[in-house]
Amino acid sequence: MFGSRRLGRLDDRLQSLRNRTKVDASRRLFESFEAYLQGECRHSPHTVQAYLRDLRRFDEWLAGRSVSELTIRDLGDYAAWLGQASLAPATLARHVVSLRMFFRYLQLEGIVVDNLAELLGSRKLWERIPSVLSPKTVDAFLAAPDPTHPLYLRDRALLEMMYATGCRASETSGARLEDLHLEQRHLRVLGKGGKQRLVPIAAASARAIDDYVRRLRPKLVARRDDVPWVFVSRTGRQLRREAIWELVKKYALVAGAPSDVSPHTLRHSFATHLLAGGADLRRVQEMLGHASIATTQIYTHVDATRLQRVHRDFHPRA
Repeated sequence: MFGSRRLGRLDDRLQSLRNRTKVDASRRLFESFEAYLQGECRHSPHTVQAYLRDLRRFDEWLAGRSVSELTIRDLGDYAAWLGQASLAPATLARHVVSLRMFFRYLQLEGIVVDNLAELLGSRKLWERIPSVLSPKTVDAFLAAPDPTHPLYLRDRALLEMMYATGCRASETSGARLEDLHLEQRHLRVLGKGGKQRLVPIAAASARAIDDYVRRLRPKLVARRDDVPWVFVSRTGRQLRREAIWELVKKYALVAGAPSDVSPHTLRHSFATHLLAGGADLRRVQEMLGHASIATTQIYTHVDATRLQRVHRDFHPRA
């Protein structure tokens, strides 16, 4: 009996050692994949971190199994497992893209022969029409910051800029003073893949941003030298992407907007309202920084009133 207990403890130690070895191997693999994304693919830090977050979820699903032993059916099960996690369709689509990139890397390293992730469904299978705020809700949202709050001017300018330009949270966080041209009413945006674009700023939004830049921002950065960012924290540091998400959520609650409002909701609303007003699809594509017009076309399905107006104006029997 004593010998069997010793053997049982030995088996437990061996299993623990195997598990630790698998964890270490997985960590090393992810670290080398991160270096691949940064060095060879030259992805932005935000994209790299998004891929790594997705792969941590994939590693959780793997539960110690080897990726070299997976089949396309297994990957289909992973996609189904993600679907049960109540993730947004766009997030599910990105998980699939992350997995394809990871398997492409494994293929280059000779760890797998085939990139089975390429056989998973395309992004179109996961897409849905984005949520959009009505113009009336946008007005309430932009008016949500409290004028008595010490950071009122900054928060009002932040919301105005995001809706006026359709910028992503990361682009808003990364906006520099040298990119902001309020007299000409436009912003130079550094988007995905390091691509630059010029986006107009409406007069009302430009005034709100100018108030913040002239009256509050100098006080926030008074103790720091050469702060390039337009939007800063109360201590003068760059306003992080996560902080922008928190502010949007906060003011959505104040305005009585849906609980799932995010910075991307403002971007969706920006594009939809432009198209509803008759803007050209190509111009909206340029302002959003979409590489393909197919990405922009999803907004043409959101606002039925625009289609009705086009039909009424151009159909001979409307």
